[in-house]
Amino acid sequence: MATYVMLTTLAPEALKSPGDLKGLERKVIDKIRKELPQVKWTSSYAILGGCDYLDVFEAPSEEHAAKVAMLIRSFGHARTEVWTALSWERFEQLIPT
Repeated sequence: MATYVMLTTLAPEALKSPGDLKGLERKVIDKIRKELPQVKWTSSYAILGGCDYLDVFEAPSEEHAAKVAMLIRSFGHARTEVWTALSWERFEQLIPT
């Protein structure tokens, strides 16, 4: 499976209070698990910068990765960017000698 990195930015009006974040997170996770059981979440981070969250996940194809982003956007509160990621070890194997 390929590894993907996703940056997510929540819209300012997405939550009425910080406590609402846990409920939104649970809804998103449940929907992804139900509709894309092949996707494996690796890690999640809250980040301090232009985006709010950085998630790393594995998916069998870029179509699956796109569906993850679409599901998150379907809640109407987020902008996402998804990038393909190669481990450094795998990247080194691809370098021509």
